[in-house]
Amino acid sequence: MPTVQGETIVAIATAIVPQQGSVGIVRLSGEKALDIAHILFDAPGKQDWLSHRILYGYIRHPQTKQIVDEALLLLMLQPRSFTREDIVEIHCHGGIIAVQEVLQLCISQGARLAQPGEFTLRAFLNGRIDLTQAESIAELVGAQSIAASQVALAGLQGKLASPIRALRSTCLDILAEVEARIDFEDDLPPLDEIEIEQQLQSVLEQVTAILATAEQGELLRSGLKVAIVGCPNVGKSSLLNAWSKCDRAIVTDLPGTTRDVIESTLVVGGIPVQVLDTAGIRETVDAVEKIGVERSRNAAAAADLILLTIDGSVGWTAQDEMIYLQVKHRPLILVINKTDLALKQFTNYPTEIKQVIETSAAKNEGIDALETAILESVATGKITAANSALAINQRQAAALNKAKVSLEQVQETVLNQLPLDFWTIDLRGAIQALGEITGEEVTESVLERIFSRFCIGK
Repeated sequence: MPTVQGETIVAIATAIVPQQGSVGIVRLSGEKALDIAHILFDAPGKQDWLSHRILYGYIRHPQTKQIVDEALLLLMLQPRSFTREDIVEIHCHGGIIAVQEVLQLCISQGARLAQPGEFTLRAFLNGRIDLTQAESIAELVGAQSIAASQVALAGLQGKLASPIRALRSTCLDILAEVEARIDFEDDLPPLDEIEIEQQLQSVLEQVTAILATAEQGELLRSGLKVAIVGCPNVGKSSLLNAWSKCDRAIVTDLPGTTRDVIESTLVVGGIPVQVLDTAGIRETVDAVEKIGVERSRNAAAAADLILLTIDGSVGWTAQDEMIYLQVKHRPLILVINKTDLALKQFTNYPTEIKQVIETSAAKNEGIDALETAILESVATGKITAANSALAINQRQAAALNKAKVSLEQVQETVLNQLPLDFWTIDLRGAIQALGEITGEEVTESVLERIFSRFCIGK
């Protein structure tokens, strides 16, 4: 992502929704930000243009002097700003027209439209934040649950960067000790190899502990995909409606009502859950229903967890058995629905199914038990860390894995009593990998990959 920090950038920093957004913010950052504000903004009276002060006035066309919008102007002058450059925010009326007009006027006065994430990129390049904090900003914006937002806030506050920097500092200290013995062997006492081994082991243990949060982080950010599958008319759509507390799916007594996959996003125990209500799986000659059945099979194959739903008033049938054989290799919970209509309990389902939940979607019963079972399935099958204050992303996990491999190779080098020069090779590898996480060691291609996923204006 090429960026020239001398340039002044501009972007709309708020979501623009016709007839709904009450306020729209146009954000400028760079050398000309204040000059552009003076040209476009008319502040009546004797208002002081001071940093971190809000001015009231009008945006006027620089040539015609026609009023474009009534607005507020917020000044944040360097270095006390997010980018450590002069930042000006113009708070316009929301909607589409006003903010777009103001944006175009800023561009006409020499500002350039910002690239995705360029404000945050400048904050990183100017030392305002490190790379983990930059990524946490994007994760906070995209958080789908309170738990995900709390993890992002922890990262923004440096709770990941601090331990990583400490580990990197320890590795740098070890490297300095080793290199000193290489360069000045006759002038220094022998290297304390036992102390070095203890330090390496401590660093390795901490790296491993942070790595253990990777799956938790992926789950909080991406969520869990759950597919409700089963025969027609077992209450799959009713279950979705009861669970989501709204009529997302059409419910009738006619088998085959659901013809396509219906999605609903819920939050269960702080984890975003994408629930897929699928068409009933059965052999059919109806061309449209055939397509729905095939989509149901595809949804089941792509899901993280299957809710195999059967009719409790009927019991386990040959059709249920057929569907079970297709999905038994997937993480699965058996949901016995319509228990309010069942004359008696039955246990003739396969004994290898360990998680069985009884529900009555029509009476909104068993939903809490179902959510508990899902969380238990996640805890035992997908992640090992519970609600962790840290949850690293895929890029950070890849760098930590490189650091772990390098540290293990250093340990092996020490164990095999190889010359000190060999120690330094893998120590430098670990230091570089840890530096990639916080941004001390980072390439332009990595920055481009990270910031290209940001929204424009952030």
